[in-house]
Amino acid sequence: MKVYLLLVLSCCFCAPISFGESKIFVPKAKRPISGELYVIVDKSDYELNLYDDEGWIEGYACVFGTKNQGDKMFEGDKKTPNGTFSIIQKRDHKEWTKIMLLDYPTQIDKDLFEQRKKKGLIPKNAKIGGGIAIHGTQPGKDYTVNVFKNWTNGCVSVRKDDILELFDKLPLGTKVTIQP
Repeated sequence: MKVYLLLVLSCCFCAPISFGESKIFVPKAKRPISGELYVIVDKSDYELNLYDDEGWIEGYACVFGTKNQGDKMFEGDKKTPNGTFSIIQKRDHKEWTKIMLLDYPTQIDKDLFEQRKKKGLIPKNAKIGGGIAIHGTQPGKDYTVNVFKNWTNGCVSVRKDDILELFDKLPLGTKVTIQP
């Protein structure tokens, strides 16, 4: 009865709910697209939300590289970068079904990386990295998103059906904001 009540309440608030370490993502209602699309990825809620000129359209569960929601510091730290990016390439991928590459690092990211290096916050021999994308899961691994298990090297991963849907909806140049 308690689990049923939690599920009913979570539907009212349209947010992920937590059962210990796992969360259950409650899908949000969809509506037709009107105007230019943009994406906001909320790392704290494990959500990728799609918006247009009229506001919010729908949400998708997603995972990242690590539970640490801080900004990406350097290549190999597995953190997902914070900031606003654009989709610069879309293509098929043999492991993740589809992939939408973001323009990370931007000039803002490069400047911040150099500042952090000068302050000694990251190793002097560190590299900034790249190849940050929104992509699907490996075959048979949708459960990683369903239980919010972070596994990427800093990318945003959604379920296979969701990447197929997003791939068709989001044109090149779509703005993607990733926030803690």
